[in-house]
Amino acid sequence: MTTDTAQKETLGFQTEVKQILRLMITSLYSNKEIFLRELISNASDACDKLRFEALADEKLYEGSSDFKISVSFDEKAGTITISDNGVGMNRDEVISNIGTIAKSGTKEFLEALSGDKQKDANMIGQFGVGFYSSFIVADKVTLKTRRAGTDKSAAVMWESAGDGEYTIEGMTKNDRGTEITLHLKEGEKEFLDEYKLKQVLRKFSDHITLPIFMQVKDDKGKEKEDKINEASAIWLRSKSDIKKEEYDEFYKTVSHDFGNPLTCIHNKLEGNLEYTLLLYIPERAPFDLWAQEHRQGIKLYVKRVFIMDDAEKFLPRYLRFIRGIVDSNDLPLNISREILQDNQIITTIKNTAVKKILDKLEDMAKNEPENFKTFWKEFGRVFKEGVVEDFANKDRIASISRFSSTFKDKEEADVTLDDYIFRQKKDQKHIYYIVADSFMAAKNSPLLEVFRKKEIEVLLLSDKVDHWFVNHLLEYKKKTFQSVSKGELDIETSESNEKEDSKEKKQTPEDKQFDSLVSKIKKALGETVQDVRVSQRLVSSPACVVSGKDDLDPNLKRLMEQMGQVMPTTKPILEINPHHAILKRLDKERDDKSFNDWSSVLYDQAVLSDGGQLKDPAGFVSKLNALIVEMGKAG
Repeated sequence: MTTDTAQKETLGFQTEVKQILRLMITSLYSNKEIFLRELISNASDACDKLRFEALADEKLYEGSSDFKISVSFDEKAGTITISDNGVGMNRDEVISNIGTIAKSGTKEFLEALSGDKQKDANMIGQFGVGFYSSFIVADKVTLKTRRAGTDKSAAVMWESAGDGEYTIEGMTKNDRGTEITLHLKEGEKEFLDEYKLKQVLRKFSDHITLPIFMQVKDDKGKEKEDKINEASAIWLRSKSDIKKEEYDEFYKTVSHDFGNPLTCIHNKLEGNLEYTLLLYIPERAPFDLWAQEHRQGIKLYVKRVFIMDDAEKFLPRYLRFIRGIVDSNDLPLNISREILQDNQIITTIKNTAVKKILDKLEDMAKNEPENFKTFWKEFGRVFKEGVVEDFANKDRIASISRFSSTFKDKEEADVTLDDYIFRQKKDQKHIYYIVADSFMAAKNSPLLEVFRKKEIEVLLLSDKVDHWFVNHLLEYKKKTFQSVSKGELDIETSESNEKEDSKEKKQTPEDKQFDSLVSKIKKALGETVQDVRVSQRLVSSPACVVSGKDDLDPNLKRLMEQMGQVMPTTKPILEINPHHAILKRLDKERDDKSFNDWSSVLYDQAVLSDGGQLKDPAGFVSKLNALIVEMGKAG
């Protein structure tokens, strides 16, 4: 190898890379040996990518299609070197892949860091910046690389001490691929011990499908290569022969997660089509789960040959948190993302994968409740998107889903729709729900007062997806979903409660005696409201706002507006509780200005309790203060 110093440049890392380097060294130090796993994984990926590119151009093999990864160490120089004969990089790719982090979500990643070293370590791994883990143990890293198919003089050498700058220069390299040399820090020389290095390599490499060799010296001082790993695809082995630790290590490779998965699904399907699934449900949600360009996390292999990362066609988006591989014996080796689009084999594999995942979640809910609780906390919101996306499985998705409700009044979602139906009042036809911007807003809504009085359970929905969930599911086991905030309330009750209802209606009539009060409030509010009426919902609150039966839910309308959608203008309905002290006082008010101010304050309070925003907050406060002063004088 020779270098061309005329091309040598000193460049600065991207600001985000500097931040990640600092975080890497401090957050991952207690788990520092993972640098070997990350570099071995990168080397394996580089070989996989060349194998795929060579399907279209065999010249990229440069006469050798045998792939391998080599590891060597030099005790005297204090270095470890990892090399591969994979695809390699050119100058622009080195700068793009190492000098910068060309990822959407970089900002979100940095903002999501908590300061908790363990949590941050997991996130750093998920972000896919494994190369930088070198600086946990090295005070200088040298990378030499040549892209397959390019001239030997087109190689590149990159070097950095991880201090904010790096140098890059041209060089000559006979072999394609990448060689990374780590100059170990003084306190990290333990990795220069042959036994220690082999032990760590075996721990991290048994599931790698390429042979990994370690260069050592025999008793006579002559160099030889020891094969470190089995180099067999873990997913092709029998489940009974695979230890949990092996499954866990493979998960860490395909996911870049530093923690163990929650569970895994391993199935080999034979028949007209032959394919293998090895899928994992992570224990923690990736930081970019809600990003528009979130990676799917499924690797596609055809007859053990790696084809592509992020093969999004194998799972619907609501299962985008799943990690793992699909290996098909029936797809062509040169398959592209375009061909995947309308391929019947893909559809079959996708349907099977979804079924197996739903089977696993149902089993977990029944037999591993603590694991399921973790799953739901991390992925419940995105999983509920399936009711909208996956019509064929929407009932299964609904039955797996969990909710908060007035049955327990706690934010932890652990109520199923089957639980709700089992506890329903006799002859109750609806599943009642309320959607609000937060759990506390839902829990404390005045719209629930009559339901609590009659001991009728209501689902408390506060996830953004819940609007779409109830509007697409519509019904579950012949029970229709009914919002407590839309239309006139008509609560079905059991026969045992009908007498009580009848008695209550006689004691609190809704008709003629309040017509005058309703008319005056409606006149005072004018065009602000669609209507004013006596409420059947309220017990202790003076007023609430609701939507018309065919109107858009106000919470959904606010959500759509936040997303930049232009929504039609609709006016709310104000419902009043004429038995509340404020309404009784208002009914006796003879001063028109005071009556109008009280009506306005009453309406604004109802809007606020529904989670809405006032058009004139200062005017509301001014009127409220004036009325309080007036009441004080009257007292």
